Amino acid sequence: MLYRFKSRAEPDLIMLEPQGRQMLELIGKTPEVRGIVTLAQIPAAVAALEAAIVREAAQPAAEEKAPAEDGEVEALQPTIGLRQQAAPFLTLLRRSAEAGCDVVWGV
Repeated sequence: MLYRFKSRAEPDLIMLEPQGRQMLELIGKTPEVRGIVTLAQIPAAVAALEAAIVREAAQPAAEEKAPAEDGEVEALQPTIGLRQQAAPFLTLLRRSAEAGCDVVWGV
């Protein structure tokens, strides 16, 4: 399943369901099939995402190496942090605010 975020200020932003759901929950929206972030709600949404990014950055980093079952040490797979995941959504929100547009979404 995909979330498609739309605004007259930017091209559509398509996110996979887990990431789209996470963005909506972080900004205080219920991850429903359709919804809207009004122009008046955008500043609070941007602030909520930025605060979540700061909180994640303040958490201790995961260990770089994890012991394997046979006792050898193997590297962990790199993960994509919230900063990278939220960047396109933040851009969409900011440009929509500058243009005076709402952001809507549908699945």
